Amino acid sequence: MRKMVFALCFGNRGFMPGELILGAREEMVKAVTGLGYDYIMMDEGATRFGAVETRDEGLKYAKWLKEHEGQYDGVIFCMPIFVDENGAINALQDAGVPILMQAYPDEIGKMDFKHRRDAYCGKFSVTDVFSQYKVPFTVLKPHVVHPLTLEFSQNLRDFAAICRVVNGMKRFNLGCIGARTTAFKTVRFDEITLQKYGINVESFDLSELIMKVKEMDDNAPGVGDKLNKLRDYADFSQVPRENALTLAKVGVVIDEYIRDYHLDAIALRCWNEMETYLRVSPCVLLGALNDMGIAASCEIDVCSAVTMRAMQLASQEPATVLDWNNNYGQDEDKVVLFHCGPVARSLMKENGTVTEHKMFAKNDPGSGWGTNEGRMAAFPMTYSNCKTEEGKLTVYVSEGEMTDDPIEDGYFGCAGVAAIDNLQDKLIRLARGGFKHHTSVGKGHMRGVLHEAFTTYLGYDLVEID
Repeated sequence: MRKMVFALCFGNRGFMPGELILGAREEMVKAVTGLGYDYIMMDEGATRFGAVETRDEGLKYAKWLKEHEGQYDGVIFCMPIFVDENGAINALQDAGVPILMQAYPDEIGKMDFKHRRDAYCGKFSVTDVFSQYKVPFTVLKPHVVHPLTLEFSQNLRDFAAICRVVNGMKRFNLGCIGARTTAFKTVRFDEITLQKYGINVESFDLSELIMKVKEMDDNAPGVGDKLNKLRDYADFSQVPRENALTLAKVGVVIDEYIRDYHLDAIALRCWNEMETYLRVSPCVLLGALNDMGIAASCEIDVCSAVTMRAMQLASQEPATVLDWNNNYGQDEDKVVLFHCGPVARSLMKENGTVTEHKMFAKNDPGSGWGTNEGRMAAFPMTYSNCKTEEGKLTVYVSEGEMTDDPIEDGYFGCAGVAAIDNLQDKLIRLARGGFKHHTSVGKGHMRGVLHEAFTTYLGYDLVEID
């Protein structure tokens, strides 16, 4: 994974102590590289102190930025002093990436004219003009912050996550493998609405996948390697060899779709044709894809795949899709989140065991090998999902905790107990909001990051459920 790169931009204003900009250039570079990121920065000699003040200096920076287009993930606009908003907007109105507004604090004992910065005030003049020009930007707490502080380090980590989400979501390809299962109207979606937001859906007929698998030789290229990887990924000791080979072949076909159509996410029709005609359930394949960075949802839940991808980009960890499945005894703020077995291994307590899908085994024994059974690990979690309705992509985001609370051994599939404050009120809002019985779950608390990315830059409608 390549280092993230930030373009650094510094503001200036003639009657302020511009010499402070030179120190800011050094300190910002130290802050960025100290967290493992990289940077590009206009030469100090290109303008006075290497900063932008006048309209012409802003245009010079914009030209320099255009010459480096594609080389940076976001821009950090540093205000060491009260800066000129005209140079700033000329410099960054066409940046095309998220912009972090950072302003230096003043220091008690250094409030004379030689040292006083006034960036606390100046930050408002810049954000006001950017708002007038409809140029999106990010502001984080505290209002003013020195680059070499723990507070700014957290700001920078959050901004990096925002950049990953925005740049990864504003244009990507999602593979829809199979039609919606007739009984599941809950996972309906509007493909044209998704395209409006830069999400391109590529559709594949499930019959083609089944045909490709049935025609594939056991020794076909990639099958043996895929089978070995699956056996390393989960406990396949119970799976008959023929079914394990079939799972490997399904994995090879899905990998071909991902490669040939440059897919970043997929939603798969997982039942009941695969079980009927191939005698497998593809759950473990979906979990493995999520661990490889491809957001993969089951039940043709395209909307869950969208929010899974966003959380993967934000956290750099896999996400999964789970059912709001069971109450947890009498605790109204806990819920059992479950799915048959598509959970990424890195979200589980330990390696799962690949079993026969109990729902299908009930009436058709031997038809559903591929569920990866286990238990969710305990971790701080974010949950989210979206819907497409009347041309809008509407999303909710909230946080909770996956706990260590036990789930009895006889409980089928992969599940965990989530603790969520005011859960009952939130469930009412989800029900009245027309959201589905699935929720996407990611590792870590990233509500603020996703809110910023979704609303400031991507233009999603946000429903507050907290």
